[in-house]
Amino acid sequence: MNERGTFAGRLEAMIRRFEAGEVVANGERDSLIEDLAAWQATRIVEYGRLSRRGAWPPALPTDVFRYRRIAAHPAEQDVRVFRSSGTTSSERSVHAYRDLSLYDLAARAAARHMLFPDVERMSLVILAPHESEAPDSSLDYMLARFSEWFGETSTWVWRDGALDLDGMVAALREAERAGTPLALLGTSFAFVHAEDGLGDARFELPAGSRVMQTGGYKGRSREVEPVALLNAITERYGVPSPRIINEFGATELSSQMYETSLRESSEGAPGRRRLWAPPWMRVTPVDPESLEPVEGDAVGLLRIDDCANLDSVCCIQTADLARRVDDGIIVLGRAPGATPRGCSLAADQALSGS
Repeated sequence: MNERGTFAGRLEAMIRRFEAGEVVANGERDSLIEDLAAWQATRIVEYGRLSRRGAWPPALPTDVFRYRRIAAHPAEQDVRVFRSSGTTSSERSVHAYRDLSLYDLAARAAARHMLFPDVERMSLVILAPHESEAPDSSLDYMLARFSEWFGETSTWVWRDGALDLDGMVAALREAERAGTPLALLGTSFAFVHAEDGLGDARFELPAGSRVMQTGGYKGRSREVEPVALLNAITERYGVPSPRIINEFGATELSSQMYETSLRESSEGAPGRRRLWAPPWMRVTPVDPESLEPVEGDAVGLLRIDDCANLDSVCCIQTADLARRVDDGIIVLGRAPGATPRGCSLAADQALSGS
């Protein structure tokens, strides 16, 4: 078996054990990150240019994905290429995949654990385009897989660039009439759009319903504070706050994080809202200049090491602010102003070789 196949096998085994309810040790994850990063540094020029300064492999800033194709395989082997929305910059992040099987495996395991821990299948109402309308969107790809894996029925209510309010109301009223729980899945932008369009309509979705919102606003709508949007969704759809959770993903990543409240409420042990990372991810706030881990619950820039990024770079440095909370993390939004100095220096090094 070649090196890539060996890494893929190690990650698949890790995810399968997690699905079986086994504990995956951090040391196993860290060892895979170390080995995978070393291999990627020999195959991806931009990543190989980064200097190792601390105990961990260097992390590639997300900005680099906007300017270079970051992949350990040639373009002719691509099976899918995802691109960011591109609404806040003229350049779009690009993430090329040679194989989507590990993406699928990781996405299914994480969503089963955090979004659908109490049901095998249920009705889905999706406030996002179908993947046929947006084939380069990683989110829309993932939601289409959710339809296959978790959907009893699936209704897409975002078509041709707009929310189908009539279709959405019809689906929600039918759920109320039938007493059938459903999952509302969409972007924060889409839920704000629904708030603006639904007027006085209110719903009492059946017990067991849930809401997953994800992403920011990307300059496309008025912005609503997270707590205000959470309250608005509760009032609009009659879904208790613990069953409204945020999903955190990115074009540059192959895995997702989820807020803990739905799973914890299902288990009768709700804690503070925070993002949970699956055991094949390592999530760390780091100092904006040194890019070394910060102490305790201090605020830092969010670094994410994602073992499912097999064919790009597993160690990713974002410009999002974050801090630890209990056994999870909360993301506080983008760092204000210019790109943080540590990210800027690393990006310059990766792009220029200086």
